[in-house]
Order: sequence, then structure tokens, then C-alpha cells
Amino acid sequence: MNTLKTKAALLIAALTVSGTASAAVNLHGDAGENYTNLSATFGGSEPGFTFNGNWAHSDNDGDIAGLGMGYNFPLGSLILTPGGRAVYLNPNNGDEGYAVAVGVGAQLPLGDFITLMGEYYYSPDSLSSGVEDYVEANASVRFNLTKSMSIDAGYRYIEMAGKDGNKDNTLADGPYAGFNFKF
Repeated sequence: MNTLKTKAALLIAALTVSGTASAAVNLHGDAGENYTNLSATFGGSEPGFTFNGNWAHSDNDGDIAGLGMGYNFPLGSLILTPGGRAVYLNPNNGDEGYAVAVGVGAQLPLGDFITLMGEYYYSPDSLSSGVEDYVEANASVRFNLTKSMSIDAGYRYIEMAGKDGNKDNTLADGPYAGFNFKF
């Protein structure tokens, strides 16, 4: 019986990996006032599983690094992506910790050249350590220059709420400009 469970688990893993192996890879970087964000996404605009990772740095409030997984559901031209993220937190004022955030993203292409995008992830105190809660939100407009290059303009908010008398650390809270490369 254990052999059957092992084979079933291996089959599920192989199907998941094979579904994302042919998926497009997006490399993204953006910067706003006092912060930088770099990310990579696998399968971000096709139906099915999507995987991502990011690192964000604030000159004033610390760093985060996250790994996420979601599932893209096409609803007409809208792609809705519920998912989760495991995030390492390193605030300048407070203790290192982690957050397990759940949330949703959305993409709405408006023709071939413009896409509206947004996402929101939240981790309460019960799913985080070192902080009271963790919030990450983003809204942007992507302008496709070619099939493989685009630029973004948007608003990003990333906050680690202080715990045990520590102040809040807001990594990002404002407009940004970004560049995206897809292959």
C-alpha cells in the first residue's frame, strides 16, 4: 500500500512540474521611493499552477524574501489567482520572523498592449512570527512593448506590523516603476 501512495505522490509531482516546465518565466524588477523589489514567476499568465519568488528591500525598514504558489483560473479574459506565500521577514525595528500569507491576484488584459494587474496577501498574527501581521498589496498597469518586454507603473504597499512594542516597518507605500522580461 505504501508503494501505491509513493507512486501516486510521484505522479502528482511529475504532472505539476511538467505543467510548469513549459510555462513562461517572468523576471521583474521595480523600484519606488526608498525600496526595490525583484521577482521571478513561472507560469504567471497561463491557466494552471504558478510559482513565484521575490526579494524586497527598504532603505529604512528592512527586507523580505518570499516563495509563493497559486492556481490561475481563467474567467474570460480575466485571470484570477488564489494562492499563498511563505515570507521571511527581516525588519529593521523588530525580530526576524516569518509569515504564511494567503491572498489573491488578478490580471485583466485590455488588448495586446495593456494589462491591469493587482494582488493582495495577508498573514495574521497566528500565521506569523516576529510581527503582529503582514500585508502585501500591489496594483499596476503593464504596458507591453514587445512579446518579451514590458514596463509597469503602479502602487505597492508592504508592511510588517510591529509586535511587543516594536514600531511598524513599512517597506513600500507608494508609486513605483518596473520592468518585466518574459521568456
